[in-house]
Amino acid sequence: MKFKAIGINQLDSIEQLKDLPAEYTKVLKAVSMVLPFRANNYIVDELIDWNNIPEDPIFQLTFPQPGMLKKEYLDQILDLIDSNAPESELNKLINSIREEMNPHPAMQVEMNVPREQGKEHRGMQHKYPETVLLFPKQGQICSAYCTYCFRWAQFSGMEDLHFSASDPYELVRYLESHPLVTDVLITGGDPLTMSTRLLRQYIEPLLKKPGNLRSIRIGTKFLSFWPYRFTTDRDAEDLMSLFREVVDSGIHLALMAHFTHYRELETEAVREAILAIRKTGAEIRSQSPVVKHINDSADVWSSMWQKQVELGIIPYYMFMARNTGAKEYFSVTAAEAYEIFTDAISRVSGLGRTVRGPVMSCSPGKVLIDGIVELGSQRAFALKFLQGRNPDWVNRIFLAEYDEKADWMDQFIPFKEDEFFYEEEYEEMKQQALAN
Repeated sequence: MKFKAIGINQLDSIEQLKDLPAEYTKVLKAVSMVLPFRANNYIVDELIDWNNIPEDPIFQLTFPQPGMLKKEYLDQILDLIDSNAPESELNKLINSIREEMNPHPAMQVEMNVPREQGKEHRGMQHKYPETVLLFPKQGQICSAYCTYCFRWAQFSGMEDLHFSASDPYELVRYLESHPLVTDVLITGGDPLTMSTRLLRQYIEPLLKKPGNLRSIRIGTKFLSFWPYRFTTDRDAEDLMSLFREVVDSGIHLALMAHFTHYRELETEAVREAILAIRKTGAEIRSQSPVVKHINDSADVWSSMWQKQVELGIIPYYMFMARNTGAKEYFSVTAAEAYEIFTDAISRVSGLGRTVRGPVMSCSPGKVLIDGIVELGSQRAFALKFLQGRNPDWVNRIFLAEYDEKADWMDQFIPFKEDEFFYEEEYEEMKQQALAN
């Protein structure tokens, strides 16, 4: 199958959309002006159930929906379109809406981007001591865009919001001067949108294990959205050869695959791709947020984890949707997410219980919703850091008041305490980062 990208200008060419009301398609286009839209022929032909539109989870996952924008914003955009307003006026409104949607959550720019001797490494993030994220310049798009994606700003066309690295050796030098780093996560966008030739330029310098590098991770959605990248694309065999070279060098290679629904695991194409990757010695781990309209049920998650284990994939994380973009459309409360996780995990064997969740990847660190406990006549959330800006925070349990509406860390209130144990230190970290 040959890859065919579908963007906002190709919506009218999708035969299946022609059965929908014209007004609905018009709204989809309006939403996609704010939240980037990109799909492809594999998603349209193989994954979406067009007899179940708009409720189909893969359609919700990839195509913009009316509820993803506040009604007032959507109405303003439609009014400008109907009045044939100048493009400059439309762009001004679109960019102002984007700015209000928290384009870079969790203090990514202010606290994660390394700064040394007055130099900003804008193509990297270094939040936790042992792991550095790399954003290759040529890999800052995806084979398709998830509508919930917390990195939507990367694809928005607003250049000042981008993370982008163009010099592979900048990372090498950084690793050599930061011996605590053991893991590099190559992310984006999706780094596998690059040709294997370009990807090699970033990976081959790492095979000499600069600093104390031990593991390379590649964050990707290609297994879900275009599995032919690993099997029949022009340079698929070269990609598999590169994976083998990484493994043969003694560096652990893990693909951090984003599977959001079990249907993404059901085609013959994805099963062949998974087998090809595993034959190289690379490992595949899977992670996804729990989101309304797509996977907010224990049935979906248990089925997905069972299929992943069957195919040799390691279930890794169930995340909470980050507080950015169309968060209100996708939001699942902490209590709901915990119930879904608990129900789903009880249905899988021990091999599937490698997964951790629900997890909030917030500015202080990755916080696990570890339980709901009864303390006398009161209930509380038991929380725990899986990762922290200070490693001393990791694995510490702390309590928050039970709130059935809370869906993010900033909505939690400490249980019988004035503040959470880490807050004073975190505030000092934040003020220091802002000062720099």
